[in-house]
Amino acid sequence: MSLSSLPMHQRRAGSNIGSNNSSSHGHFNSNNNSNSNMYSRGYNPSSLESGHGARDTNTNIMEQQNNDRINELSDQVARLKGLTISIGNEVREQNSLLDNMENSFGNVGDLLTGSLRRIGTMLESGGAKHMCYMVAFVVFVMVFLYWVMSYKGQNGA
Repeated sequence: MSLSSLPMHQRRAGSNIGSNNSSSHGHFNSNNNSNSNMYSRGYNPSSLESGHGARDTNTNIMEQQNNDRINELSDQVARLKGLTISIGNEVREQNSLLDNMENSFGNVGDLLTGSLRRIGTMLESGGAKHMCYMVAFVVFVMVFLYWVMSYKGQNGA
């Protein structure tokens, strides 16, 4: 007799083990039946050898949880990919705007250089009279802007 064919807990011969009759209701009685064991009413240790139902169920549950987590991760990766693409597009757009601003500021710098050259030429040729007119004009513009700002501040608009 091999060890695998014996139940895990077997009562000694001479013990009183209940049979499956209607009067015992699964409790021990005084019948001497040494071939009977406590596994005779539903639990069979040999079922552990033949079927791995609980282990398969746990494996299936764990696989389902893993698949759910993989799906969540792939969704998050897809969102991050979309966000990264959007950031890349925004960076390209900002770089083009900065390049355009650089070109514009370069043009403004050229205009200021030309204006200063013309002012220098005017000062050399015409002298102080033109310079006084220019200073008076700048002062007038400043006073006018001050008046507009204070008038706007009083009206609350």
